[in-house]
Amino acid sequence: MRDTRASLLSEAEILVRGRGYSGFSYADLAEAVGIRKASIHHHFRTKEALAQALIEAYDARYDAALDDISGQTADGVARIEAYGRLYLGGVERGLGCLCAALAVELETLPEALRRAITAFFEKHIAWLAGVIEEGQISGSVRAGLDPQAHARMIVATLEGSLLLERFLAGPEGFGRTLAALSEGLRPVRTNGGA
Repeated sequence: MRDTRASLLSEAEILVRGRGYSGFSYADLAEAVGIRKASIHHHFRTKEALAQALIEAYDARYDAALDDISGQTADGVARIEAYGRLYLGGVERGLGCLCAALAVELETLPEALRRAITAFFEKHIAWLAGVIEEGQISGSVRAGLDPQAHARMIVATLEGSLLLERFLAGPEGFGRTLAALSEGLRPVRTNGGA
């Protein structure tokens, strides 16, 4: 059986991804885990501390996933497609991205959480920009794209599709969006030989 802290983080992540930061309470979390509300404070004194731990755990999972993607292929578009598939689990489970769910409430969040969310997205944009730059050098990504601008577009497209496809076409719709995104990044192939 998982330890209480891990259970709290797991259930809290589901609650935040489904309801947002202000949409759940320690009472909701206590019910989901099956413990007394006071027991949560033993692990996370404040809701902010819990949210900070959630972001750190989520960020660490994404770091490991990005490392795996980088190790699996050098093809830029294939890396971006693999990155996009990381969002698919959220579509399948009807959950938004943790950091996007928190970002919706940015104005009401404590400053430390704002900084952590900003850092999360900045890291992803930088990783994607690097993938685009490397892909342009290797010829696996279309030349002439602005890596920073397209990295932002990729994150915005995937986050938007994650939100929309939760109530529109589900995983199939998300897959079509990812395919269209990928197609726009591929090098233009010309017919004709040398």
